[in-house]
Amino acid sequence: MPFETISVVGLGYIGLPTAAVFASRKKKVIGIDVSQKTVDTINRGEVHIVEPDLDMVVHAVVTEGYLRATLNPEPADAFLIAVPTPFKGDHEPDLSYIESASKSIAPVLKRGDLVILESTSPVGATEQMAAWLAEARPDLTFPQSHGEESDIRVAHCPERVLPGHVLRELVQNDRVIGGMTSKCSELAVKLYKTFVEGECVITNARTAEMCKLTENSFRDVNIAFANELSIICDKLDINVWELIRLANRHPRVNILQPGPGVGGHCIAVDPWFIVSQTPEQARLIRTAREVNDSKPEWVIEKVKLAVADFLLANPDKTAKDVTIACFGLAFKPDIDDLRESPAVAIAKKIALLYPCSVLAVEPNIKELPVGLEACFALKTVEQALFEADLLLLLVDHEEFRAIPSDRLSSRIFIDTRGIWGF
Repeated sequence: MPFETISVVGLGYIGLPTAAVFASRKKKVIGIDVSQKTVDTINRGEVHIVEPDLDMVVHAVVTEGYLRATLNPEPADAFLIAVPTPFKGDHEPDLSYIESASKSIAPVLKRGDLVILESTSPVGATEQMAAWLAEARPDLTFPQSHGEESDIRVAHCPERVLPGHVLRELVQNDRVIGGMTSKCSELAVKLYKTFVEGECVITNARTAEMCKLTENSFRDVNIAFANELSIICDKLDINVWELIRLANRHPRVNILQPGPGVGGHCIAVDPWFIVSQTPEQARLIRTAREVNDSKPEWVIEKVKLAVADFLLANPDKTAKDVTIACFGLAFKPDIDDLRESPAVAIAKKIALLYPCSVLAVEPNIKELPVGLEACFALKTVEQALFEADLLLLLVDHEEFRAIPSDRLSSRIFIDTRGIWGF
């Protein structure tokens, strides 16, 4: 079947670029979001997130009439759900956003439609989504009850793109397509081939769900090794950056760079989906998560020691007189995404320890999100270098890499990313 109208539910860091790429292929795209501000921004041909070239693509497709945003779902031939999947309580997966999205599109479904879950999800989430849809629309048939002959096709296709390179990777990367039946998979492949130049690899829904979780858990374990190594080296008075550089000269060793923790909506969250469903078996995955989750506290202890050293050198001052600049709030370099960011968690904790003495430097945002503006003041690089007594490098943004070494040589600083001190 031809896909003339495509609906994307959730216009965030994945949904909006996906909607824009479909629209750039001259498909009519209806974007759905719960935020009136987001809807209005997109309908003006503007964007609410930072992603290279996305603003130009969105402006073009909105101007040409191929992309339109709205609060309420409308009929379409295919629906892509790209809403958040955080965890709650003791790292239990929160599927409430998927449930809400499913129930919102259910009234406009018609025979022959395709529903794809793109949200990173615990194993079984696609089947659960199909169950919610079937409950809301008993007049239609679904794969779990009617197999290949179902009225509605359902599949899972996890996104696997790198922030900062989303538009390119959406097109060039391979896609894992997990349909609830073979016909579901085949239809999903036809949809994605609208723009995907990479290979669309077919599997079942559960394997597709587990594939994304596995990819991010693999990365989390490797990062945990680097983070744990940095703590060990600090204890043994070894420069971890030099050590890793030397170890990586081995042809079969590729140790990642340590940092202040692990953040983002994927790596910091997805491994817990595996742990929550198989707690007795996922021992290494759990340990890696615990190592990475503990790294921010280690950084905070380093800050406390640095403050103590500063006060020893300046006996006329107290802790209230020390100004600390946190360089970077995003969860990774050169983006504006603060979700699950260890840098934000560290800066907030430091602000509690040293009230009214913390500056935040984040060149990728224009203003602090609600709740953070009360914690610290947003400053430019120059302002922070002038005002701060202690510099804390949390994210290796290009603006921070560009700071001349002579501006840092006489300063007290803590570098969690290895770009200032070596």
